[in-house]
Amino acid sequence: MRRAFLTLSLLLLAVEPAFGQLFSRPSAPAPPAGIPAADAEIWPFPPPDPKSWWDDKRPAPPEAADPLAGRRLRRGERPPAIDNGIDPSTYRLWGLMPLQWQLLHGEEMVLEVWVRPSRNVRQTIVRVTVRDDGRAFVQGRAGYACCEAGIGRRIGFDVEVPAGSAQTFLALRGDPMWSAPREVETVRNASTTDVVCIAGVGYDLTLLTAAGARSLHRACDDIAVGQAADALETALRAALGHDRRFDVLYPGGVSFAAERDAYQAFTAGGGVLKPAKARSAPPGAEPAPTPEG
Repeated sequence: MRRAFLTLSLLLLAVEPAFGQLFSRPSAPAPPAGIPAADAEIWPFPPPDPKSWWDDKRPAPPEAADPLAGRRLRRGERPPAIDNGIDPSTYRLWGLMPLQWQLLHGEEMVLEVWVRPSRNVRQTIVRVTVRDDGRAFVQGRAGYACCEAGIGRRIGFDVEVPAGSAQTFLALRGDPMWSAPREVETVRNASTTDVVCIAGVGYDLTLLTAAGARSLHRACDDIAVGQAADALETALRAALGHDRRFDVLYPGGVSFAAERDAYQAFTAGGGVLKPAKARSAPPGAEPAPTPEG
């Protein structure tokens, strides 16, 4: 009996590979050489019908990706006039709905911050939207804003922030900084301090409400940046923790305590911020290519 069982076991081991091949699922054939990359990705499934590509309905974007979607101009209503110098096409390169298309009602607001280091092209954008239903959303983008037809290595996220966060953002609407000039110079005792941005960071802030838009540019000068410290901290901190690739651009977290202290000491000593004579390039602007030396 034991010998018969051993013989049967050996027989099963011998035929197992062939048995498995008989009932195994055949692997998909490799895509033919030379077909377009888009077709190779879905091989062996056929490419979409050319007509259905344009006519069939597509899934709607998630609410966090377009919190103000579906709104239409009311009678007598006009799109907001945005004074930050950013074209709608630039927003679309970053995968953001153009700020010029956003229609706000009541106490709603949009706070947008562009961060541009002077020594590299790693730009980041944070947009916070607060709706009239009390819900708030944050959209973050980062990438290389130079030297390619698109935004190189662009990443992004669209999320709803925790309930109750809206009040923190709404409190920024009445900040006195929005009454300041877009570009400023620091003045002490009637003497103007010129700041050349060599190794600093430029910040562009835009506040959009139903009443209109205001924009500020602050760069390199700790005093000027300190005037906008509250808005910068609130917006940028809301964008952390959603994508590690975004967070790595802020390795020490977000704090403008030093800039805030510098601004407060400056104004306490009688210093003032006056309109600057020159206007900086808007966010997203790239330098023209230069000939090789």
